Amino acid sequence: MSRISIIVPIYNAGAYLNGCIDSLVRQSFADIEIVLVNDGSTDRSGDICRAWAQKDPRIRLIEKPNGGVSSARNAGIEAAESEFISFVDADDFVDEAYCEELLKHMSDTVDMVDNYDGTTKEPTILPEV
Repeated sequence: MSRISIIVPIYNAGAYLNGCIDSLVRQSFADIEIVLVNDGSTDRSGDICRAWAQKDPRIRLIEKPNGGVSSARNAGIEAAESEFISFVDADDFVDEAYCEELLKHMSDTVDMVDNYDGTTKEPTILPEV
């Protein structure tokens, strides 16, 4: 089991998708699974996802009819097999230390690390409630 599942909901993001996925596969912390959820895209997003999934065994592709971003995220959560979950939008890319920095701030007393954008070293830490 991987340590972090990164869920990427995708709808017609073909113009940005290669940059997004490339930033994920280049993470300095490699014990990740990348769950790409193609939410009924009508552009070349599905083809891009399939190509990446063939190149990297950490990538899993879920293809589903369009149901909106929440539906895609929920499908990703259901498929995730890791201890922690992160969401990255398909038109975003993250710093190569993104996962490493998230894990640095996790502990037994933290339930969530939020708003880490890869440009600052101080994410918002939400304590366990």
